[in-house]
Amino acid sequence: MEVVVLQVEDPSCFWIAVKKPIPGVLGETAYENLNAEMEQFYSCHKDADKIKGEEIKKGQVYVVFSEELKCWCRALVESVSCQVDGYQLGCFLVDYAKYCSVASDNIRVLAGAFAKISHRAKKCRLYCTKPLTLDIDYCENTAKIGPAKRWDAAAIQHFRKLLEEATEVKATIVAVEDEVLEVFLFVITRDEKICVNDDLVAKHFAYYKETEGTAGSSSDDSDDEVSLNAEWVPVEFVGPTFLARPKLPLGEMVSACLGPGLGGCNSVLEKTSQGSRTILNENTVPVVSMVPDLLSKEDKAVQTERLPQFLNSNSLQTQTVEDDQKSFQNVGKEKNFVFLNKKIEPSSVLETAPLFDDLKKELAWNKFSGPTFTESYCWPPVALGCDVIAISHQGNDPLLYIPPVLTLLQLKSDYQTWPNRSGPQALILCPGWKKAQLVFDLLKTYRKGCRPLLPVLIILGQNKEAASQVEIGGCEVVVTTPYNLLRLLEHNPGLLCRLCHLVLDEIEVLFSDTAEQVFTILDCYKKATAPAHGNLPHQIIAVGTQWNKHITPLIKEFMNDPHIVITVIEEAAIFGNVQQVVQPCTNSSRTAELLKILDLTQRKLQKVLVFADSVTDVEMIHKALKSNSVVSLKKHQESKCNAQCVLERWRKMHSAGTPAVLVLTDDCLQSLGITDATCVIHFSFPSPGVFGQRLQSLSDNFCTGIKDSAGDQEHMKAKSVILLTESSSCHAPVILRYLKHAEAEIPQELYDMTPRVLESEEDKFSRPLCASLKTFGICRNRTECPDRHQINLSIDMAQNVADEMIETPERVTILPLLIVHATNYFGRIVKKQKDQYTVLAKEMNDYFKAPEHRISVNNVENSAFYGLCEGAICHRVQVVETPAKDEENVCKVTIKYIDEGRTSQVNSDQLLHLPAKFQNLPPQAVEIIVCRVKPIDNEVEWNPKVTDHINDKIKGKLHHAKVVHTLGKTVWVDPMVGVTSLPTIKMWINEYSIRSEILSTGLGIDNPEHVGEIQKLCRQIAVLDHAERLEHLPAKPETAVEKFGTSGQTLLVRSTEEDTAGLEEVPSPQDTSIQENSPESCDSSVTPPSNNAVQTKEAEDCSVHQQKGYHPQIKWFQDNVTVTLKVQILRAADSKCEFSREKVAFSAYSEGKLYVADLELYQSVIAEKSTCVIKDTEAVILLVKEKKGTWCKLLKNKNVHVSLDFERWEESEDERPFTVGSGKLSYPPAGSEDWFEDWFESSEDSDTDSDD
Repeated sequence: MEVVVLQVEDPSCFWIAVKKPIPGVLGETAYENLNAEMEQFYSCHKDADKIKGEEIKKGQVYVVFSEELKCWCRALVESVSCQVDGYQLGCFLVDYAKYCSVASDNIRVLAGAFAKISHRAKKCRLYCTKPLTLDIDYCENTAKIGPAKRWDAAAIQHFRKLLEEATEVKATIVAVEDEVLEVFLFVITRDEKICVNDDLVAKHFAYYKETEGTAGSSSDDSDDEVSLNAEWVPVEFVGPTFLARPKLPLGEMVSACLGPGLGGCNSVLEKTSQGSRTILNENTVPVVSMVPDLLSKEDKAVQTERLPQFLNSNSLQTQTVEDDQKSFQNVGKEKNFVFLNKKIEPSSVLETAPLFDDLKKELAWNKFSGPTFTESYCWPPVALGCDVIAISHQGNDPLLYIPPVLTLLQLKSDYQTWPNRSGPQALILCPGWKKAQLVFDLLKTYRKGCRPLLPVLIILGQNKEAASQVEIGGCEVVVTTPYNLLRLLEHNPGLLCRLCHLVLDEIEVLFSDTAEQVFTILDCYKKATAPAHGNLPHQIIAVGTQWNKHITPLIKEFMNDPHIVITVIEEAAIFGNVQQVVQPCTNSSRTAELLKILDLTQRKLQKVLVFADSVTDVEMIHKALKSNSVVSLKKHQESKCNAQCVLERWRKMHSAGTPAVLVLTDDCLQSLGITDATCVIHFSFPSPGVFGQRLQSLSDNFCTGIKDSAGDQEHMKAKSVILLTESSSCHAPVILRYLKHAEAEIPQELYDMTPRVLESEEDKFSRPLCASLKTFGICRNRTECPDRHQINLSIDMAQNVADEMIETPERVTILPLLIVHATNYFGRIVKKQKDQYTVLAKEMNDYFKAPEHRISVNNVENSAFYGLCEGAICHRVQVVETPAKDEENVCKVTIKYIDEGRTSQVNSDQLLHLPAKFQNLPPQAVEIIVCRVKPIDNEVEWNPKVTDHINDKIKGKLHHAKVVHTLGKTVWVDPMVGVTSLPTIKMWINEYSIRSEILSTGLGIDNPEHVGEIQKLCRQIAVLDHAERLEHLPAKPETAVEKFGTSGQTLLVRSTEEDTAGLEEVPSPQDTSIQENSPESCDSSVTPPSNNAVQTKEAEDCSVHQQKGYHPQIKWFQDNVTVTLKVQILRAADSKCEFSREKVAFSAYSEGKLYVADLELYQSVIAEKSTCVIKDTEAVILLVKEKKGTWCKLLKNKNVHVSLDFERWEESEDERPFTVGSGKLSYPPAGSEDWFEDWFESSEDSDTDSDD
């Protein structure tokens, strides 16, 4: 926290004030207001609350008038003396940290309101920093430095000089003792960061010493004297500049310990047994980059007290299995698991880590809490320049490799023989732009502790000129993704010739999504560095959370004897080639199946563990084995024999040549500490939590060599057998995913038991519908995604877009107000004639202009509607969340603007009573999604460059769009274009198409499956709600019929005033499947039906179909001479096609149904030369134009069954009737209706052209 130093006596006694408010702590503004109110109050009541001198008590806080400050101040009376003219008081000003003498006439009683606010001045001392002095013995003619009881004048002067020259001062509170804060103090002078505690120790003004009560032992001060002639340091120095000292706290959460009089400390701080000393509990501060493998539960001296003794590496010695080929080590009392193929001495403390000294200081400055357990094993081999594979729950944390790689880049001597070309020394490949941005930001943060390094983030679009504009001259570290690097290598093949360090971040994601691209890059790296191999360092680092089958060829073909570090037991078992076997059986036959397995294992001398989940099962198994002459041991919590006894007997059985079988429960495994079993039998189906613990008992038999495949029998030393019964379904999905990951043989019974394993929707049916599914039509990581991937009618259909908002789905006016990302917005659908919200907004503004109408709300309720005035604009808002109120009955509430879609936080007293007449209109905000475009390179999120571009382009501007789908309050549109109205000539100007704008950035590509996937998702609505909707069928169908979803069984009926002539009955399922891929098919809306607007296909008058027939789906394209129509119809029979100058009539039977298309053409054709050819899946009609040229549309009247064939559409720039993008669109006919039809067709054509 940033502070102001008010007064300094010495480093063990100074006062600070907090500059900016933090939770629970007032800032300078609050005290300025306090002083102003005190000044006004006591100036107006000069004679009030006067105190007689004899009534003044020492140790009490009063209000005094300071002659020096010329204002009334709160003061602590420290002395009272009687003089001739009255009493004189010695006071300490608790808000200014000043001492003054005040006459008794200038003292007043402290009003209660002014006593509630805590004192501004906080007394502090430097944490664990004790004074040193030079003691000269003239008799012995020696000089010694030793601890002192007081600070030297030089030390105090230096301390004050640091604070005076500082442009910024920050403090981190570590402990509180007797209401004195013990802090680490930091100053910034001329862009240099200095830890004052460290600086005093470095200049031998002080030394670090743990305080009694937090240390295991402490020596007397007299024993710490050291001769000046000796090489002495108070605590061990690791390097010339970085000091070994107590670690910084993990964060700055000091709100509760800075309350009034520091009395609130007990609620946050943990009292120790020594006096009133209080040390920040580890639970009170946020852990930076918290991961499961954090060096958790270290020895008390390291984790809790964090005292200087933790520098002694012996306190963190690990038990190592002496083996040249493999090592399993346990650190600390929690015995964290690690698998190593080669021995590594961990660096468990930052001060002993193999990092550059200035980098250590930078890490400490940024509150780095590590090294974590995984980092302690990864940093040493990386810093030595070795190839490293690291698999850990923390495998997605870039700090696994950034600090040691930056340390390597400081060694200029290692790179003197570089080829004289441009190119990076280090390359970091990330799976996506978001991770690349994170890595780049961390590099910029930590390069400050190194020599000047120039990192570059490269994210390219697919535009060809993008790669040529990249400048990498002088850069040493490049951060990018595989696709972007390959695009750059096409332009600059020699980019990797100077590369020494290649990092593969999140290796499992890189190999699962871009394996081909990664191996192409590895080949390029191998070829580029081969000619100049020499003595140049070449290193590949791969980190991730899961083992991947592609890591094996990576090791064999591109790495040089890498260090493999795996801290996840399940992943180590995959690398160790543990044979995973699933044996299906029934609950009643489990024991018989177990006996068969043991019979096989007894042929080979093995150590077998049989796991059961209850004492009853253990006893039953042990009895069954005994009755079948199988010698076994048992262990559970009720066993009389202790763990050591059982373990010795089990191992003696194996040594004597007898198969060793131990039946036990999971809670006994840790006490036994078995790691050398050769076979584990899961008699009870394992939960994910215990599965890894059971596999750890096999860890001594994990293979350490690189095998050709997961099923390589020659390398299998350990086996895990799972008995699968009918009651095993609870944890089956998780185990199935692991077995797939391990490439184990999986029986069909396990697949049958988990039919929804990839979706796992049962636990998240109340979650919102997956945003990725809505935006792109697919969620690439359903197993990890927390959201829902199925329709939930109670949520998705709870609020629907009102029918009157979408009178004509083919053309709606949209006003986007909140841009979530490039293709997802919130806004309003504006009616063309009389927009109801516009009328409502005007009425609300007029209503709230009157002050008497602005009635604040006393009791704020969740989900209630209120008014909110922002300047001259009034909004309707809904309360989303209401936290607890403070003393003044005012709180911050989270609200949603129901007509805009955005959320915000406001004070509860800003909410106004909203009359009922303003609540009648339903919320107008709808979610808008632009279809058929997605990010390049299989990214799951839009690059911020695209989102920012679209935000600047469309926010608050009117757009025209065609609705292709609706679900609840979500509207899918395609296309959506920005327009400008010219009312004087009744013409619209088409400014741009959003889809084309996204494609033009090079960061988006076509997504043709989007609409089809949404339709497929919504098909289940017809099934889920079919019975309910049948109960509300109307007596008569309405005029306009639209297909509900794509099922072909349910019809949605909506009344409209126009465009009703061409709408007919929904086609058969075969036509539906064809129509899904057509963005012209606006009739596929899934807007939920109202009770009086639904009719099923069965209720339709069959005679209409017999006379009129179904309308087939037709796609068309053209050139200058002809127009080609493809009629989608299977195995047409009795077909007829009649041509006239301005009309085409086609009819045919397919699968017993009559299909009819009567088309009135936009322009004339030559009937005699036009032809129709019937094929197996379609009929092809060729129309010869009467006049050569391009038609802007096919039909005079819009027909929802006719759409452009985007795959075949071609037109030259010269022949286009308009241009889309930077150019303007103007149509010869100025009438809006004709323009709309042409405009939508042309907009879609333009989008298609942009894809090429």
